[in-house]
Amino acid sequence: MSRKVIVIGAGIGGLTTAVALASQGYDVEVFEAQTYPGGSASTFVHKGYRFESGATVVGGFQENGPHYNAALQLGVSWKVKRHDPAWVVHLPDKSIALTLDHADVISKFPETAGFWRHQASIARQAWKMSADGLPWPPADAAELAQLVRVGLRNFPGDVAVAPFALMTVKQWLRMHGLAGNRSFIRFLDASLLISAQTTTAYVNALYGATALYLSRQGVYHAEGGIGGIAESLVERLKALGGRIHYRRFVRQIVVQGSKATGILFSSGRRATATQFAAADWVVVNNTPWALLDLLADAAPSSLRREAAQRSATQGAFVLHMGVRQDCLPTSLAEHHQIVETYDGPMGEGHTVFVSLSPTWDKTRAPEGYRAVTVSTHTRVDQWWQLFEQSRDAYNERKQAYARRILSLIDRNIPGFSRAADLVLPGTPLTYEFYTLRPLGMVGGFPQTSLFRARNPRTGIRNVRLVGDSIFPGQSTAGVTLGAMRVAEDIRRHLPLPTSSQYPRIVQG
Repeated sequence: MSRKVIVIGAGIGGLTTAVALASQGYDVEVFEAQTYPGGSASTFVHKGYRFESGATVVGGFQENGPHYNAALQLGVSWKVKRHDPAWVVHLPDKSIALTLDHADVISKFPETAGFWRHQASIARQAWKMSADGLPWPPADAAELAQLVRVGLRNFPGDVAVAPFALMTVKQWLRMHGLAGNRSFIRFLDASLLISAQTTTAYVNALYGATALYLSRQGVYHAEGGIGGIAESLVERLKALGGRIHYRRFVRQIVVQGSKATGILFSSGRRATATQFAAADWVVVNNTPWALLDLLADAAPSSLRREAAQRSATQGAFVLHMGVRQDCLPTSLAEHHQIVETYDGPMGEGHTVFVSLSPTWDKTRAPEGYRAVTVSTHTRVDQWWQLFEQSRDAYNERKQAYARRILSLIDRNIPGFSRAADLVLPGTPLTYEFYTLRPLGMVGGFPQTSLFRARNPRTGIRNVRLVGDSIFPGQSTAGVTLGAMRVAEDIRRHLPLPTSSQYPRIVQG
């Protein structure tokens, strides 16, 4: 007797969960509203360009990294190439290349060498524990027992790093006498805003240590764009007998009693007729607010309280650009983070991330051009309020943000805006339309406290959440760790008959 699992959303978290379950013999179907996979880490085609929809920098493919381990366990083949530097940070008075050897960081901030040695030791210990499986926060006795086993295997290293779970990066900097180092703190704030959705004053130190290790673990390009990661997962899912359906809009999770029995879906954005698909288990690759909408009247009170109490997460303002290669400076790095000032807010066009398609990947742009994605953090509510008040004012602000961002880039990469033949601005409204994430929220919850992290449970016993809303959250590496946890949780609660279980698949 098979066990049927439906996954709503073909983001990296949903697809990894699907492949992990299909590799064990579960009957898995994925329902995706778009015409391509990847969600907030997808690649779309426009006028001969392959643009990144959201995420542009990926890690976790190094030995014992989440993607590396997923490949070994699930038989997935990644088409990725490492690049160095990971990116270049442009502060108001200096530029710093984040390289594997970390040499330029130490050169520009020599007084921080001791901090970085300490950071590396903490990060290595944290990654070692996560490779053993780290179901945090534990949702039941089985996950608690797994945490105990991880702790015993990693003793005494885990005890040494435990105090950093109770402090912020800012408090940790005080230990190294760096709390007054204005330029270094701004440098860290810029990196943590990307990887932890918050800054040194608020981010948990243990999480921050692992997030700051990204450039030294290695950053990668996926062939054909970041969507290639999702495409590799889809390829493996199909090889295992799983199915994926595009242009399927899930309207509701059907609940009877305390269990989900399946989903209602339609075959078009505006279609009213719905079909029913039965399931023993449902996985939702989206936010708690999206889950609340899908459960409708069946949503448990705990989920309603969570949706009411949690603040909206960040959104993104983006520019997708086609840029002439011959107008760009020679030997230009492929990723840049530009910080306008040492004071004032970050995001909202004052801090931007610029990613250019690599010259070796000829699929990304027409001959002689580069596909470019530029993004800045932004509050989602302001865009929706403005759109409702005045479409003209909304469009005017879009253009004003684009001009501000291009001006900032030009000050750091001379002639950049003149090299652009195509500029497509996007706001949180754009993200909501294409990803179905409520209000266009992206990036997950700020990692301020490990004790406020979210586990995958939903209040419905056979429905789980996956993606950047659950711990460890941000990045394709983070959602992959969360997805493997969700798959294990489902295997424990929905065991297959012994005769139908597949052996664990190992590659290499």
